[in-house]
Amino acid sequence: MRSPRARRVSCSECGLRRPEAATCIIDEARVCHRCLFGDLQPLPIYPIGFVVNSQERDDSDFGLRGQGDVSRIELLASQEPFMYRLDEEDCLTIVYYLHQARAIQSRFKRGWDGKLVGVFASRTPDRLSRIGIQDVRLLAVEGTTLLVEGLDAVNGTPVLDIKMCWSRNRPGP
Repeated sequence: MRSPRARRVSCSECGLRRPEAATCIIDEARVCHRCLFGDLQPLPIYPIGFVVNSQERDDSDFGLRGQGDVSRIELLASQEPFMYRLDEEDCLTIVYYLHQARAIQSRFKRGWDGKLVGVFASRTPDRLSRIGIQDVRLLAVEGTTLLVEGLDAVNGTPVLDIKMCWSRNRPGP
């Protein structure tokens, strides 16, 4: 049995009809990935774990609702060998995939100061790369689960990488 054909939409830039999944909404217009990225191909990136907390996406510009002081990062069991001495760090940088990103505004008023900025001058979760990065405080390591403070990711967010915080952990001159 054949699967139903993917819905096709017109790109506002080139006018070609593309599968809806191969487009993004930017400034209320549908733009195809070909116009955005040319001939570049997507990169194969796999999650190493997932965020567990009570934060959800809401309708505000920044889009978070719920208690977010402490989050759990549940790493896949296969990641255990890479955690050697991780518990000795106090600050980690978490790289994650913004799986609930919405339509993108190329310019908007930043929430905390009202300044008109572009996506790269903000912390909006609605961005083309869908990559988020955040420094967090490591509270505890329990097996392959990390307890962290200060993560602004929603429940279920895929975690792509973990690094030590360079600015807080590097030796002095």
